[in-house]
Amino acid sequence: MKKLKIDKVVQDKKDKVANILFKIDAIKFGVFKLSSGKASPYYIDLRVIPSFPDAFREICDFYAEYITNQIGVKTFDRMAGVPLTGIIFASQVAYNLKKPFLYVRKGIRLHGRERRVEGLLVSGDRVLLIDDLVTTGLTLKKAAEAVRAEGGVVTDAVVFLDREEGGNQQLEKNGINLHVLLKISEVANMLYELDAIDQEDLKTILKQVKKQ
Repeated sequence: MKKLKIDKVVQDKKDKVANILFKIDAIKFGVFKLSSGKASPYYIDLRVIPSFPDAFREICDFYAEYITNQIGVKTFDRMAGVPLTGIIFASQVAYNLKKPFLYVRKGIRLHGRERRVEGLLVSGDRVLLIDDLVTTGLTLKKAAEAVRAEGGVVTDAVVFLDREEGGNQQLEKNGINLHVLLKISEVANMLYELDAIDQEDLKTILKQVKKQ
């Protein structure tokens, strides 16, 4: 009975944040080129979320609750944000969970300490990666490599949204367990049930999902 109650709470939270994405117009349809280089008939713009304080708080709380209940705050020493949007979420979630915060740069600085990871990182520290979404997994893979190169231990990453296009499998090959708050198929079906998107939009999104 307790598990059913927890599952209901999680599902209610998922429904709420999916509705938030619709209300703030974070889902767009058209022809888009993703950061991975892939073409997509839809785009999830999570960069707009911090412009809506209530939505930002709700989603950061969702991250914190998931990490606390599904991963455990004692299983890692530090949290690292992945550029760019992941840094914004990670900084707030780390603050909420009272965990030391790091962030990964896109490239190596050519001055100063010439590091790719900013913040205090001690060799052997267990680092939990935080990003906004995952498509192919390449961005998270590069971030993990950067942290590992500076002595950090990376075994887990958390993202708000999985586009379900092979990222999970790619990360698994690199020794990273991906934790997902929402899958795009879940979001699409929830929005369809709410009449927020029509059947064509639903098919457009689900057509992109890579068969597992």
